[in-house]
Amino acid sequence: MNQTLQCNLFWVKLFPFLRWWPRVTRESTQADLLAGLTGAIIVLPQGVAFATIAGLPPEYGLYAAMIPAIIAALWGSSWHLVSGPTTAISIVVFASLSPLAEPGSADFVRLAITLAFLVGLIQLVMALAKMGTLVNFISHSVVVGFTAGAAILIAASQIKHFFALEIARGSHFYEIIYAFAQQLDDINPYVTAVGLGTLVGGIVARRYMRKIYMIVAMLFGSLLAVVLNQIFGATTTGILTVGALPTHLPPLSLPDLSLATIKQLAPSALAVALLAITEAVSIARSIGNKAQQRIEGNQEFVGQGLSNIVGSFFSAYPSSGSFNRSGVNFEAGARTPLASVFAAVALAIIVLLVAPLAAYLPVAAMAGILFLVAWGLIDFHHIAQILRTSRNESVVLAATFFGALFLELEFAILLGVMLSLVFYLNRTSRPRILSRVPDPGHEKRAFTTDSTLPECPQLKIMRIEGSLFFGAVNHVEQAMHHVDAVNPQQKHLLLVAKAINFVDLAGAELLAQEAERRHKLGGGMYLYEVKDTVCGILHKGGYIKSIGDENIFHSKTEALRTIVTQRLDHAICRQCDKRIFRECQQYAPEG
Repeated sequence: MNQTLQCNLFWVKLFPFLRWWPRVTRESTQADLLAGLTGAIIVLPQGVAFATIAGLPPEYGLYAAMIPAIIAALWGSSWHLVSGPTTAISIVVFASLSPLAEPGSADFVRLAITLAFLVGLIQLVMALAKMGTLVNFISHSVVVGFTAGAAILIAASQIKHFFALEIARGSHFYEIIYAFAQQLDDINPYVTAVGLGTLVGGIVARRYMRKIYMIVAMLFGSLLAVVLNQIFGATTTGILTVGALPTHLPPLSLPDLSLATIKQLAPSALAVALLAITEAVSIARSIGNKAQQRIEGNQEFVGQGLSNIVGSFFSAYPSSGSFNRSGVNFEAGARTPLASVFAAVALAIIVLLVAPLAAYLPVAAMAGILFLVAWGLIDFHHIAQILRTSRNESVVLAATFFGALFLELEFAILLGVMLSLVFYLNRTSRPRILSRVPDPGHEKRAFTTDSTLPECPQLKIMRIEGSLFFGAVNHVEQAMHHVDAVNPQQKHLLLVAKAINFVDLAGAELLAQEAERRHKLGGGMYLYEVKDTVCGILHKGGYIKSIGDENIFHSKTEALRTIVTQRLDHAICRQCDKRIFRECQQYAPEG
């Protein structure tokens, strides 16, 4: 039985698509097929555009959307992530390789293919090193802010196609808005009519034909363009189409793994690898939140790494997860990663058989579709929820959102992650410290934090809620010394350690020093309900000698009985009228 289980786990680990394969049904396959067809149509103009940005011949953008997309879908963990060429990766590829070779040349193509192999190799090594846990540092607020910012960027990038304006490629968000405002008089009404018609058609079709609304909207936009061209003439309307595409599949290629080339490309490969994996995992997380799917970061590292390695042998330059195509895939009703496989296969068929028909697909219609996708990616519900409930998370959300708009997508993610870590460290470095007293109204004298109840003049009871590590030592030490300033007679300190999950060397040193300090003052420090892991640190480090095994108690009853009857000054007890503990009754004055 165990051997069978181990065998099954081996095959699932080797072929991770076996995990979701049982979810494939006739209904899901139909949904994936429609989503895949939609994705194939979407990637046609994008692949050409991204290859141009990267300095490569147009067909290489389509090659990067075929084999890499299939490998990433089958060996990744996300149900909806679509891999292929992206704007950010294309820009970095051009910036990295243009000093080394003439863009568009054979040498440039060779370097781009080799770069894909090296990027995939780095990503795969990161996966083997189990660095996928890095995704856990991308908080929900970072994902929501990144998604919203990226969605607006997607829409902004389509403004020039929607209104037929001259806006420089690669412009920042604020540059696009400024250029748009300067060219309001130059808006082409015919092109805008096609984009607006596609947008309205998509909104209506989404209400009644949700599964195929994007295809319906594209067809409507294409027919509208044909009608306008027939009535006013193509010269007057100026409606641009995607244009003719190459009609052959990606040829086999071989990366240049010479030592000289590897040395040239190594720094760029590392930068692209980190950028690509951050982009892919962030997109997978954001789409996964909408689909209520848990993403395995390390498996995404594997999927992206293999996709780039295998893709380099099929003329693909570095690829990553695509935000807009993943959004389209999700919105189109994809159920499993088969949608990405269908999209890649459909793209190959389109390139082989019906590439000339792309000449009838208006660029403005594509812009209208991407406007719809961008709107659907903004999670208004969770944005409002975050703004209502947490100031710190709101700051993280805002920083990530505006970072995506005005800086770079990748930097926005890093900014959000760093802010999340800063707030986390600030919170954990200031663990909650509560003053506790027995509740006289409770039969088992349970501790409470009621500030109106009296405290023992000699014994201070404190509960620390958090880990005692180097970052929290100063805060806890200040709280302990504050006891002396408020009530110097409280020379005895009982720490409720139930909520202390971890103690490092600095924390253990603090406890030892506090025990010695209070002993010199004529009192003592005591702990109860200490976790085994904490006790282990105290014993291994020798700190227990300063604290004393006899001062660590397993129960509250044992701690109070010992401290009150054996450690406190009973002369003070006889003068005290508080009678906080049951043990105090034996020291009540006679009479």
